[in-house]
Amino acid sequence: MFAPRLLARTVARRAVVAPRAFSTALPRLSSAPAKIKTFHEIRTEADLIGPGAKPGTVPSDIDQATGLERFEILGKMEGIDVFDMKPLDASRKGTMEDPIVVPSFGEERYLGCTGFPVDSHTVIWLTTSKDRPVERCPECGSVYKMDYVGPEESHDHHHDHHHQPQVDVPTMADFVKPQYW
Repeated sequence: MFAPRLLARTVARRAVVAPRAFSTALPRLSSAPAKIKTFHEIRTEADLIGPGAKPGTVPSDIDQATGLERFEILGKMEGIDVFDMKPLDASRKGTMEDPIVVPSFGEERYLGCTGFPVDSHTVIWLTTSKDRPVERCPECGSVYKMDYVGPEESHDHHHDHHHQPQVDVPTMADFVKPQYW
């Protein structure tokens, strides 16, 4: 007799305190979805701005991504690895005569050496640049060379590079005796 009354009181409380239903606006069926440019249709930076989400909808990554993130997503949708994220050639040890070539679109590239054979030492980060394209790992001696494949600097821009001092940060290569090169 006590249990049915307690159950009825609990059900009554729940009915009174029930939360309001969550509602969202229905998607508008009359508006056509914005056309998303493919990877090969991108020509300017303005093409890398997403259309955004329609009112009342939750945006997807392709709707709201801009800039390099959008460029990467569009490339992945077509099966293109735009940032070339595959590992470096680790089947051999780079030498001064035959270094491991690392392509770069930027004027500077960081690379991690794990040794030869692979994983024979912890990752040692090396920096290569257009000015210093060759770098040698201080642990295993493997040599890497940056191959700059980015755009050449055009002379029609009016940037004044003379007021920016070039600071050459010393690396371990600066302390190696010339006869070892």
